[in-house]
Amino acid sequence: MEKNRILKLGLPKGSLQESTFRMFRKAGFNVSLPSERSYFPSINDAEIKPVLLRAQEMSRYVQDGALDCGITGNDWILENGSSVVRVTDLAYAKQSLNKVRWVLAVPLDSGIKGIKQLQGKRVATELVNVTKDFFRKNKVKVEVEFSWGATEVKVSAGLVDAIVELTETGSSLKANKLVEIATLVESTTQFIANKRSYADNWKKDKMEQIALLLAGAIAAEEKVGLKMNVRKENLKQVLSKLPALKKPTISGLSDDGWFAIETIIDEKVVRVLIPALKNAGAQGIIEYPLNKVIY
Repeated sequence: MEKNRILKLGLPKGSLQESTFRMFRKAGFNVSLPSERSYFPSINDAEIKPVLLRAQEMSRYVQDGALDCGITGNDWILENGSSVVRVTDLAYAKQSLNKVRWVLAVPLDSGIKGIKQLQGKRVATELVNVTKDFFRKNKVKVEVEFSWGATEVKVSAGLVDAIVELTETGSSLKANKLVEIATLVESTTQFIANKRSYADNWKKDKMEQIALLLAGAIAAEEKVGLKMNVRKENLKQVLSKLPALKKPTISGLSDDGWFAIETIIDEKVVRVLIPALKNAGAQGIIEYPLNKVIY
């Protein structure tokens, strides 16, 4: 470690916090909080100094250089108009770090079918600047007000005419009898860096090491490894059962006429694939979890 070299890393507090901590642990960084009220996580890397901040604020502090790098959503980078380096995209298939959308929604019984019908109306959202820009580009004049939360309820209560809200599945909108009429922006979780920090060779190397390990941990999500032994006469039939795009490793065993096969597959197909492999002649089948897959 170079003397006094520290990377200031912002981690998101709130809905992304636990998923981010879990991904860092899979990547090999043991991140934990000494107490629930602490904003300074511990980490098993003396070169990293992490701090917890709301994702909504992260890009501003990274842009200003108070932080060298951080994790936040693309939506908040756009909202803050931040000029930062996007080191890598941290989207993956499981909850909380995957792609989300900010949608324009109105009451189901409002009769509103398009954004032009919102002329002169009031819209509530936490994503104020992006929403204002959206309506400005579409030449629709509306009153956009900041919402501190419980945004869906404000439509039902008649406080506003429409909302711009974050959604993954749309279930919350349906539960509140709302229907989306437009998507303003899609967002994924981003690992971002301050431009000056990224120009520093040591900090850039450190950030790219973290990004590589995080990407490997994310790539391993929803995948498992499979090992099995196969007689020579069953090899072709067993290989035909494996996903066509996968290239398994095949090696000879000490017993003549036997081969070992190892491959990585999507976890969702395992329950169907293992019985098929067994019927095709595979033996000693082992399924194991993965921490990282580096392509």
